[in-house]
Amino acid sequence: MARILTITLNPALDLTIELPTLRLGEVNRGEALHVHAAGKGLNVAQVLADLGHQLTVAGFLGSDNSERFEALFRQRGFIDAFIRVPGETRRNLKLAEHDGRVTDVNGAGLQVPAHAQAALLQRLAEIAPGHDLAIVAGSLPQGVSPQWLQQLLEALRALGLPVALDTSGAALRAGLACQPWLIKPNTEELAQVLDAPAEELQHQATAAKALHARGIEHVVISQGAQGVSWFTPGGAWHALPPTVAVASTVGAGDSLLAGMVHGLLSHASAESTLRTATAIAAMAVTQIGFGIPDHAALARLESGVHVSPMAAFAEVAQ
Repeated sequence: MARILTITLNPALDLTIELPTLRLGEVNRGEALHVHAAGKGLNVAQVLADLGHQLTVAGFLGSDNSERFEALFRQRGFIDAFIRVPGETRRNLKLAEHDGRVTDVNGAGLQVPAHAQAALLQRLAEIAPGHDLAIVAGSLPQGVSPQWLQQLLEALRALGLPVALDTSGAALRAGLACQPWLIKPNTEELAQVLDAPAEELQHQATAAKALHARGIEHVVISQGAQGVSWFTPGGAWHALPPTVAVASTVGAGDSLLAGMVHGLLSHASAESTLRTATAIAAMAVTQIGFGIPDHAALARLESGVHVSPMAAFAEVAQ
């Protein structure tokens, strides 16, 4: 399997509270509390580990509360290349209701000084060679600018690594200028950075054509229960997931990204790649936490995914 480097610049301790219904302005009693060392790149890494890949994980980590992260790295066999920064890694609060609705209250993240940013670039220059792919996922912590993210992406590109990018807002806008190999926005994120509608498949096809012209090979657009659209210069496909009982939507997009990367690096067919990735995302929403706990259950979910080519894209691409 592949050696993959994931970079999580703004990790978090996710505190997920299960409760029947959130009543604003009232006392709410939780039924269960789950604490996970998380962050988009780390979530992706856990799914990829379950798919058999070797992972190196990097980014910025608060030195004052790194224990849960270090325990995760040991448990998963990840190579730890995180730069420690004084202070605590942020905490994100997730309120998961019985109907599947999740309310997020996310922390701002560490204040990352310039010397730590320089240290991460130096560490990546040392460790990146020998990896097959880099995944940069998540938001930017305090002190890290979109311009610095561009510097990071350009450095990875100069090292010969294809880059899969999953971020939003100003960070995504800056990242698009660096010609990542793959991007995975949802429709809201895509519409925001392109200042154009992205809800309809025809709108997505038009956006994908423009992104391909900028050198971005794979454009994967997620729409939750409405499915996933995948555009390449040679073709486009849409997948509809099976109907599942939703426990939490946290990590679904990260799981989708992991599945897409796995299929592409494994040289699977387009239909197989998108089918498996969509099923992994569907499995993610049935659980609180990250990874693939049951491969037999995943196979059953795959059988319920409907994948079809998109003729509309061919018309736009002409």
